[in-house]
Amino acid sequence: MTEFQLAETGETLKVAINQLIIAGWAGREQAGIDEHIEELKAIGVAPPSSTPLFYRVSAGLATSDGNVQFLGNETSGEIEVLLIGTKRGTLVGIGSDHTDREAEAWSVAHSKQVCAKPVGSQVWWLADVIEHWDQLQLASFATIDGEEVAYQEGSVTGLLHPKDLLGRFGLDKTELPEGQAMLCGTLPVMGGVRPAQAFRMVLTDPVKGRALEHAYNIETLSVVK
Repeated sequence: MTEFQLAETGETLKVAINQLIIAGWAGREQAGIDEHIEELKAIGVAPPSSTPLFYRVSAGLATSDGNVQFLGNETSGEIEVLLIGTKRGTLVGIGSDHTDREAEAWSVAHSKQVCAKPVGSQVWWLADVIEHWDQLQLASFATIDGEEVAYQEGSVTGLLHPKDLLGRFGLDKTELPEGQAMLCGTLPVMGGVRPAQAFRMVLTDPVKGRALEHAYNIETLSVVK
């Protein structure tokens, strides 16, 4: 059972996430998809067979812990909108599709499965933002060599609208079934994909003057051979 808190009211919602889906290559425009393909090709990742792709990973990978451990120094985070299905409707949050970049070179699916997925505990209702969805802004910051630097920044217009994304997933309405959670795609990285000591992400709603934020510290575990 994962606990989320409505940012506006402080109400706690307990959600049993039993399916976690990663939407990959989920750009709205082909140019953005191509940029992400080239970005990952630079670190040895083969282009996808089609776009978008939906990767199913273990539901238990979602964590709101502020300290997360990963094996080796070839992992990195990327900000994504998180959708969470509940019996009262769909929630919007933020998460990081933290990925093992070394494993990604030989299997994208495996690279996503071997890393925890940090998610923020504060959320909004999707119904409260869907009418001005394209106004939302994403930004992430990575602490590299002790200094926090801008890592990703842009509008959600770079990614498929929830209605289109969930439609391609096979749903006929803009709601996730109860117990499903989906990370909805990411933006290009400024300066190239690289590891960090900490990762911070922000989803801003300028229409209502609010933001969701989550940060986590990264502990690198040694690879014993």
